[in-house]
Amino acid sequence: MKRILSVVLTVLLALSGVCALAEGITVAVPNDTTNEARALLLLEANGIIKLKEGAGITATKEDIEENPLGIEFQEVEAAMVPNVLADVDYAIINNNYAIDAGLKPTRDSFLIEGAGSFYANVIAVKAGNEEDPATKALVAAVESQQVADFITATYDGAVVSTVENPTDGYDADVDYGALAGTTITVAASPAPHAQILEIVKEILAAKDVKVEIIEYSDYVQPNMVVDSGEVFANYFQHQPYLDDFNANNGTEVVSVSAPHVEPMALYGGKQADLTALTVG
Repeated sequence: MKRILSVVLTVLLALSGVCALAEGITVAVPNDTTNEARALLLLEANGIIKLKEGAGITATKEDIEENPLGIEFQEVEAAMVPNVLADVDYAIINNNYAIDAGLKPTRDSFLIEGAGSFYANVIAVKAGNEEDPATKALVAAVESQQVADFITATYDGAVVSTVENPTDGYDADVDYGALAGTTITVAASPAPHAQILEIVKEILAAKDVKVEIIEYSDYVQPNMVVDSGEVFANYFQHQPYLDDFNANNGTEVVSVSAPHVEPMALYGGKQADLTALTVG
């Protein structure tokens, strides 16, 4: 009887292992084209998957050529990825949403991008407004030393300033007297963009120029309201996302500054380390 029980237990354990293997590893990624590609490129850079040649910055899971671990990718709206973290093995999260969820990329992540400027976040306005005095005033303030110092002091590497020659907060070619009393509306995600804009708000308030920050939790409306003229500028996205958005929506929103980058990172959900993603 003991021998039979031992055999049964061995079989059950073996079947359990097979089922676990069949279930595979689940990784949640943002479902918009450029951020999904960015997540997949992070995995490829770390030798976990291989994408088809030329897949590039618009790759999706359909462009995966080699997936030796049989990873199951769950495509989730970017803002919702932190919400599914506990239900998956790993999740790759945009830093603004990670910060919002209380995660610190440099402390909590298992993999993180380098601080390259290719995915730098941009200030964007409707095409035709690039030379508007309000645009120039906004750009000078966001590219200021005050903002660069705030980013360094506040985000511990989760947000990195990309401004090489910070300003004193003002553009010498702007007639701030003529701008006095006006309001510049800016659509932004709550963190870190709206937080950074609070510093911009203080800088421009000294010239009697008001900055009204309008927070959005999604990646669609901020571009739509700028394109329609309802809001003057926005601050939430990187350049590849903006390019893809314009191409797919017929919008004419253009970047005028790229003040910071937020390295994307992979976090553990059910997994406590990277062991499950070790290839070979």
